[in-house]
Amino acid sequence: MAYSETHNRFTEAWMRLVEWRERHLKENQFIVILSLLVGVICGFAAQLLKFLIHLISSLLTSHLSVTDANYIYLLYPAVGILACYLFVKYIVKANISHGVTRVLYAISQRKSRLKKKFMWASMISSSITIGFGGSVGAEGPIVFTGAAIGSNIGQAFRLSPKVLMILVGCGAAAGIAGIFRAPIAGMLFTLEVLMIDLTAVTVMPLLIASISGSVVAYVLEGYNAEFFFSMSEPFMTSKIPYTIILGIVCGLVSLYFTKMMFFTEGVFSRITKPYYKIIFGSLVVMGLIFVFPPLYGEGYEAINNLLEGETSRIVDGTFFYLDRHSIWFIAIYIAMIILTKVFATASTNGAGGVGGTFAPSLFVGAMTGFLFAYVLNNLDLGFQLSQKNFALMGMAGVMSGVMHAPLMAIFLTAEMTGGYELFLPLLIVSALSYMTIKAFVPYSIYSLRLAKTGELMTHAKDKTVLTLLNISSLVEKDFKEVHPWMTLREMVDVISTSNRNLFPVTSEEGDLIGIVLLDDIRNIMFRTDLYDKMTVSRFMAMPPARIQLHDSMENVMKTFDKTNAWNLPVVDEERYVGFVSKSKIFNSYREVLRNYSDD
Repeated sequence: MAYSETHNRFTEAWMRLVEWRERHLKENQFIVILSLLVGVICGFAAQLLKFLIHLISSLLTSHLSVTDANYIYLLYPAVGILACYLFVKYIVKANISHGVTRVLYAISQRKSRLKKKFMWASMISSSITIGFGGSVGAEGPIVFTGAAIGSNIGQAFRLSPKVLMILVGCGAAAGIAGIFRAPIAGMLFTLEVLMIDLTAVTVMPLLIASISGSVVAYVLEGYNAEFFFSMSEPFMTSKIPYTIILGIVCGLVSLYFTKMMFFTEGVFSRITKPYYKIIFGSLVVMGLIFVFPPLYGEGYEAINNLLEGETSRIVDGTFFYLDRHSIWFIAIYIAMIILTKVFATASTNGAGGVGGTFAPSLFVGAMTGFLFAYVLNNLDLGFQLSQKNFALMGMAGVMSGVMHAPLMAIFLTAEMTGGYELFLPLLIVSALSYMTIKAFVPYSIYSLRLAKTGELMTHAKDKTVLTLLNISSLVEKDFKEVHPWMTLREMVDVISTSNRNLFPVTSEEGDLIGIVLLDDIRNIMFRTDLYDKMTVSRFMAMPPARIQLHDSMENVMKTFDKTNAWNLPVVDEERYVGFVSKSKIFNSYREVLRNYSDD
């Protein structure tokens, strides 16, 4: 009873606060205040996620000898995958994989509303997965967590879907900024990956959230860059041709990464029993880590080794240890790591783990850039390339291609390494990588899933507005139904009580089997001699097309364009639901466009 009274009092006090805000603060002013709040909270959430990952990893590995073979490293990822699966199934009770894709879906289809449980579920599950050595990254989960924080704060204040979308972007931007200490990259992630338009209303909240998230990280972690990097030699313009080639190579590697990710996910989707997925995925991850230990965990240690010039440490801890000074063995070994990282990542997630593709794309990019320079340097071509510099460029290149976000990749790489002196080559590699993969795949690894089902919000405002429309809300149901066995007399009676000139013909089960147009029967309507001789089945016609109740608006408009119809029937499988008209769509389109574009 005491709890109920306390809850009711809190609810009443909160509603008074909400009403006071609505009376005294303009929406644009309030968005700025909330963006600061969201940024700070998401900054702490990012730090908590990193702390949990480090804590779990330390507890598991601190007692192990660094000089002996520790085969328990092979078991840890399998245990983490199983623990994460059980946590998601029995505690979260919701699918939280592919966090960034789910944020995109929430923005485009669910009015940016995310459940409260998503504020902590993805963070805990990814901590378990990565802390136990799962070959994934923490950045996708922190985006999902940050977006959920922004969404729920906005919902608590009863804000509109348009404002919720901005707060979701603020949470995602602050999450990225907080985990990488990269405020510019956090903002650009929201613009390029989540595809929220840069307008007078969105720019300031996104910037404030990103800055506040990164400030929290700087206060708690200090000013050291995420990866240690110092230029061994300045970038010379004579190296630009090799930079151009690296950009194209990174684009092709990004294409391979994206294609293989979806191929592996397809393999797991065909396994129907969850525990078979866990066993199969765990065996794949364990086998790959046994052969290629750098695939264990996020892979940041391997990236730091490359950026510090400690090449031979890549093969430390493997049964290839004796070949650590063989130039071509190291080259082949790194090439195999590049090719297999995607399978380790997809298997970790496919088996039941939770993690993102940020860290894997950075890992593959660093390996690609390093391998490119390493091979050319050992071919005795008369020049030398800085392997550290090219590893850094590769990070930006592969991330740009995989995520279709060249600006974010440039600034993220520069901000988390301090490699601003390489801004020009980073720009070249990122742009060319993006252009290369764009020729083959028009969408990022996150948005491709939604694009296939027509649920993707894009920067093309026309498509975005269509995405925000929902066919079920546009169906008109005031059409009089007739049946094939009805006589012309009965049909005329129905016409006399209707204000429509279109009539759906349905079966006893309610399935749509045809339509009757008033214009088609006008010449027989007044022939009383036919009233009892002719039935609806004689003069009904088939509709030019049918709209399924769950079709995307983009497909609906394509159907209208193809048929040149003004009204089309809507069915759920075969069951008649109603009609949708062009005029209703256009009216709704104009209303949504006006709200969407309002600055």
